[in-house]
Amino acid sequence: MTLPDPQSDFGFRRVPSDEKAGLVRDVFDKVSPRYDLMNDLMSGGVHRIWKSVLLDRLAPQPGQILIDVAGGTGDIGTAFLKRADGRTEARNSKNEQPASAYLCDINEQMLHAGADRRDQQGLTDRLTRVCGDAEQLPLSSNLGDVYTIGFGIRNVTNIDAALAEAHRVLRPGGRFACLEFSHPITEIFQRIYDTYSFNVIPWLGEHVANDRESYQYLVESIRRFPSQDAFAQQIKAAGFSRVTYENLTGGIAALHMGWRL
Repeated sequence: MTLPDPQSDFGFRRVPSDEKAGLVRDVFDKVSPRYDLMNDLMSGGVHRIWKSVLLDRLAPQPGQILIDVAGGTGDIGTAFLKRADGRTEARNSKNEQPASAYLCDINEQMLHAGADRRDQQGLTDRLTRVCGDAEQLPLSSNLGDVYTIGFGIRNVTNIDAALAEAHRVLRPGGRFACLEFSHPITEIFQRIYDTYSFNVIPWLGEHVANDRESYQYLVESIRRFPSQDAFAQQIKAAGFSRVTYENLTGGIAALHMGWRL
C-alpha cells in the first residue's frame, strides 16, 4: 500500500500536504474579484474556445445533471445549461425535464463572484452552488450524468483522490471531462510558451489584479502538472473506461475524457 506523500507541490515549492488546500484557497480568495477578466487577458480569450470545445464534445442534453467541480464563477455550468436548453427548443419539446448543474468549489469567494453574472439570469433555480473539496465532494454517489473540472485539478492536493470522487458521484454511463493546462507538443512552442507565461502572466497579475504572487503560482503549477499520457493513466487507474485526450492549441491545454461504465 502506497502511503500518502507528506509533501505536495505548490508551484515550484514543496509544502506540507495538509497545508496546500489552504494556500490554494488564499490564492483564489485574492484573484476572485478579477478572475474572469484575467482569464480573458491571459489567454487572449482563447479559454472561451477551449471551453466551447469541451461542450461540443459533451453535447449537453435536456434532463442531464452536471457536476462542475472547481466550478468557480460558473461559466462552464451556465453554458452547459444553455446548450441543453437549446436542444430542447430544437426538438420543440417543452415537456422535457431541463438540465441542472451543481457548481462545486472549495473557495466560497469564487462562488460568490459568479452569483451576479448576467448570463446566469433565469438559470439560478437550476444552478446549485456547493462549497466543497474535490477530494471529498459533499454530494451523493451516482448523482451526475456528467462531471467536469476546468483548470482546477492541478490545484488539488491529491489528484487520485479527486478522480476517485469523480467516479463515485457519476452514475453508470456517466461522462468525465477534464480541461486543464498541459504541455506543448513541440520544443519550440514550449519555449515560446514559457517566455510568455513566466513574463507576461505575472506582469498582468501585478498590474491588473494587483497580485503578482498568485499568478506566479498559477504559472508554476502548470509546469508541475503531469504530461498528457501520464494523466490519462491516472484517469484509467481511477476506474474510468475509454479514456482519451485531445490537445488544444498545440498542447497548451488538453481535454481528457472518459466514461464511468
